[in-house]
Amino acid sequence: MLKELTEINGVSGDEDRIRNFIKEKIHKYADEIIEDDYGNLVVRKGKVKKTKILLAAHMDEVGMMITGIEKNGLLKFKTIGLRTQSILAKRVLIGEKKIPGIIGHKPVHLLHSQEKSKVPEVRELFIDIGASSKEEAEKIIQIGDMATFDTKFTRNGDLLFGKAFDNRLGCFILIELISKTDIPAYYAFTVQEELGLRGARVVSFRINPDVAIAVDTTASGEFPEKKDLPMYPAIGKGPALTIADASILCDRNLLELFERTAQKYRIPYQHKQPMVGGTDAGVMHLTRDGVPAMVISTPARYIHSPISIASIHDIKNSIKLLSLGLEQILKESKWN
Repeated sequence: MLKELTEINGVSGDEDRIRNFIKEKIHKYADEIIEDDYGNLVVRKGKVKKTKILLAAHMDEVGMMITGIEKNGLLKFKTIGLRTQSILAKRVLIGEKKIPGIIGHKPVHLLHSQEKSKVPEVRELFIDIGASSKEEAEKIIQIGDMATFDTKFTRNGDLLFGKAFDNRLGCFILIELISKTDIPAYYAFTVQEELGLRGARVVSFRINPDVAIAVDTTASGEFPEKKDLPMYPAIGKGPALTIADASILCDRNLLELFERTAQKYRIPYQHKQPMVGGTDAGVMHLTRDGVPAMVISTPARYIHSPISIASIHDIKNSIKLLSLGLEQILKESKWN
């Protein structure tokens, strides 16, 4: 299922295909399915009585939007969650029909000396679909079409390689919890996280939870860097618990509960680098009167790029830690 989840194209604002796929996978396990007007998919599992738990994993992935078609048939675009360093010369698929293209730039032989030393800006790039004119390109491409990378999912032992791990790994974890546990909770597959946590804001206001947990994917820190920067989290060493990121100071009681649970059941875990990034928890914890919230993430190398690497062990341990932690929340009087 991970292969299918990651290979479906679903850039922010264009999540219909991934939403329909997820709905097909979970509908027989759900007691209630809500599709709101914004595009979020919310699943209620079981009878939610005392503590109303909301888990959120965003469906959208990074990518590009077509913003212009030049006279020579080349496409101009804007990026969503991407930097130009990682996208040059990459293969992409555009729109519903998956029109193939290549991200191009002026050939190195034609660059001026001062241009060779700088990273090109998005406005200097284009997507080449092989069209020879604007009229030819307009037959198959429309302004506003979304594009993402033509990356195939592969596995090598315990390591997984593919696109859209941020956050199809989180979606997979929620699907597993819905289909293989009986934990009463609301499970939300949200839209437009990469554009500013937009879908989660709508979902959280609607559900008004007592506890909110973002289930996401976070950047691995295990690469050459300055000595004063920590090289964590690392893939293969367990799910990452967030203490604080740029959008939230996680609830200390929830954090300690999941740490205790991991220690009790000998589940490996680690911490995300503090004050870096943001997740759906950044808006969920600000809902109405405020909501205790936290984040559990699967570490992956090279997120927000054409391909990422993750460990199947981290995914399995995230599922295990979440299921045991949720059961503990429902048991403790503090949350009831």
